[in-house]
Amino acid sequence: MARRKQRPEEPAEELSLHDLIEGRTQDLTSARAALAPPHPIDHEVDGTSGDPQDRQPHDRRGEGSGGRELVEVDGLPAAGGLYRRALLGALPGGGRRRGRELPAVELGVSGVRVDPGHLADYDRVCGFRLADRLPATYLHVLGFPLSLRLMTAADFPVPLTGVVHVANRITVRRAVRVGESVDFRTYAENLRPHERGRQLDVVLVGSVGGEEVWWGVSTYLGKERAAGGGPRRDPGDRPAPPAASARWRVTPRVGTDYARVSGDHNPIHTSRLGARLFGFPRPIAHGMWSKARCLAALESRLPDAYTVDVTFKLPVALPSTVAFSATTSGDGWDFALHGDRDGRPHLVGTVR
Repeated sequence: MARRKQRPEEPAEELSLHDLIEGRTQDLTSARAALAPPHPIDHEVDGTSGDPQDRQPHDRRGEGSGGRELVEVDGLPAAGGLYRRALLGALPGGGRRRGRELPAVELGVSGVRVDPGHLADYDRVCGFRLADRLPATYLHVLGFPLSLRLMTAADFPVPLTGVVHVANRITVRRAVRVGESVDFRTYAENLRPHERGRQLDVVLVGSVGGEEVWWGVSTYLGKERAAGGGPRRDPGDRPAPPAASARWRVTPRVGTDYARVSGDHNPIHTSRLGARLFGFPRPIAHGMWSKARCLAALESRLPDAYTVDVTFKLPVALPSTVAFSATTSGDGWDFALHGDRDGRPHLVGTVR
């Protein structure tokens, strides 16, 4: 029997369970590591603190918004360590009792600066032009490690492993540029029941010089076995996809490249084994990569201030070919991402 030749875009080897826990994609570019201000390596920076409340001596506490306690950390935590903690907790015998409510805490970090080399890497992976004006989705990447620390806390009610990113809304109040220093704060709100588990919103706010210039709201679904399945939509009722404006080939490299520039090392995006552990036959593209790629296609037509709102439908399997469509609606844009062959919806969004 003839052996099938490996395609250039396919990974040369499969990750082991050890690789998943230790994080083969943890080794980010040196530019990404430079985002956090220099200080001695400790448990807080590594994200592997054994403290169940994630309380560290150098955390500064005060009063946040909405009655939450504000915890100011010295620098952005390392996402790789946080993912290792989440993966180890998902192994048999590694589970822990979680809180029933969202923690009344708000995490903050000050003085985050953009490294031009890291921004260039991000632009290349997502299709943006090289410029000193930050893409709206880049601020999500910049502050993501702070949100990740919040979601991996011992008392967070929904485990990070297996959580599904179902929607994301970003509001740009003014453009942020490379030379500006950004302060971030993050908190979770609106824990609510869903037919397949529970949903919640993780809010990330970016400020420059005390002015709130950027808001991001990520909606996550934590699947639970006890939840009712609810009626499933008949695929025959699915409307026909709009005419394609462009077609993109999405290779497995998209998963590993985006993990490196974003710090999102969830193995469902980077490993066949990791994807299978959580019910996917193949790795899937990051939802925020899909959103960024669509926004890059509209880049030259975006105003200075706007809100881009997307709902993630079906995952984009790696590799695959997707069809992008966009139509003007008078006050903005409607756009979508569908499977090129079957028309299955992957993402629908608006810019207003």
